[in-house]
Amino acid sequence: MNADPENTLAVYERQATEYDKRRSKALFEARWLARFTASLTPGDSVLDLGCGTGDPIARWFMAEGFSVTGVDFSEAMLDIARARWPEGDWRRADMRDFELDQKFDGIIAWNSFFHLTADEQKDCIGRIARHVNDGGMLMLTVGPRAGEDSGTVAGELVFHASLSPAGYAVCLEENGLQLTGFLAEDPETESHTVLMARKL
Repeated sequence: MNADPENTLAVYERQATEYDKRRSKALFEARWLARFTASLTPGDSVLDLGCGTGDPIARWFMAEGFSVTGVDFSEAMLDIARARWPEGDWRRADMRDFELDQKFDGIIAWNSFFHLTADEQKDCIGRIARHVNDGGMLMLTVGPRAGEDSGTVAGELVFHASLSPAGYAVCLEENGLQLTGFLAEDPETESHTVLMARKL
């Protein structure tokens, strides 16, 4: 039996400190981050959706000179980010219903988007499309195939879900986004499945 998607926030609130201790800071994501930013320039705006503690993803973007906004639904996770980078733009919001007062040159949701149900993911892609500038980039980690599963955060079960690769391509196209890359279970990123798209 899979974890209840409604329990995800409570798990991150309880486990923020432990999650941060266990989260690799080695930037195994570096190759994908480089691809994501290949068409961006320092100073461009990046939304880290489901930013968690900000480490290592938002930290990398800030170090590279990008203007980063970090959004997460866990206040406990954001507290850690704010303590480390008090000058950062950290906002509490849920990716299921976030509405921000700006558009971004790039939006990334690494290790966060797959916590949404399939229907919520479709809605979120539409919301993302409204928040990204024309020509802007999107990068998500998703599942390799359609279905529901469970992962763990500091030993507690959390909900995971995914559309099929074709399902993502259709949803992206319906929202004015073009799929530019999809790699299932990339061995160089601890078997993450990575999706990239561009706003038309």
